[in-house]
Amino acid sequence: MPSPAPFRSVTILGAGLIGGSFALALRKFFPELRLSGWDRPETLRAAESAGAIQHSFSGELAPALAHADLVFIALPIGVTIDLLPEILRLAPPTALVTDAGSTKLRICERAEDFLSAHPGPHPLFLPGHPMAGREVSGIAAATADLFQNAPWALISDEPGLPAQQAPRVMAFLHLLERLGARPLWLGAQQHDYAVALSSHLPQLAAVALASFLYDRVDENGLPLTLAGPGLRDTLRLAGSPYSTWRDILLTNRENIASSLDLFARHLDDLRDRLSSRDLETSFTASNELYKLLRNP
Repeated sequence: MPSPAPFRSVTILGAGLIGGSFALALRKFFPELRLSGWDRPETLRAAESAGAIQHSFSGELAPALAHADLVFIALPIGVTIDLLPEILRLAPPTALVTDAGSTKLRICERAEDFLSAHPGPHPLFLPGHPMAGREVSGIAAATADLFQNAPWALISDEPGLPAQQAPRVMAFLHLLERLGARPLWLGAQQHDYAVALSSHLPQLAAVALASFLYDRVDENGLPLTLAGPGLRDTLRLAGSPYSTWRDILLTNRENIASSLDLFARHLDDLRDRLSSRDLETSFTASNELYKLLRNP
């Protein structure tokens, strides 16, 4: 017998890949939930057709938030930063508001600035980041299984405080576990440093390699005519659009720049060791890391 939903009414702001997948996962595991979406009309029509949401709102935020006890923000980071004060002002004080932004420090600072300047009853804000996604975007790519076995970062700079034990937070943890995600607690700065290495650097490395090869394709299609599945696997991330990454790069620039500097030095070191058997140590380390990623 499935356990009851920890929330009754969920509003999802942004019905794209992440928001749509969250809605589909909720429909799968908590079919009794009332699911609403807020987005552009054409996106909402697609989300309704996909069975992701039952109620649609476009334009003003207030009607979409009025009866929600869970608000899930799956908007671009810049839009999230702009709208967060209004969301915290309009959502019911009894609600939990959480987001899926790929960088956290700027979002956390925005929330703290609003809450400190506007004392009074406000919804509980729990910054988050599901480490799940695909190289394509939009509701058409959404799937109910996107978060299966995926880490889901929850942000608190003071782990273990009673705020984390609030009933709404515990209910959300239960919800994530039912979706198959693996929640973990991190500080905002710690999170942004880690994703610069584990997510943003791989994306830019794929973009750099793809653009490098693109500029070197000759009239016979070489070297791409000799490309096998290895190159396609390596360049999967290169299919991601810049619109998805623009705000991520802008809001985590220092961590990403530092990661690129360190990686460039490592490439220089590999080049210097091309004729040396010392390169075997790098292959051994990469093989071990690959095993860890395959078996988390």
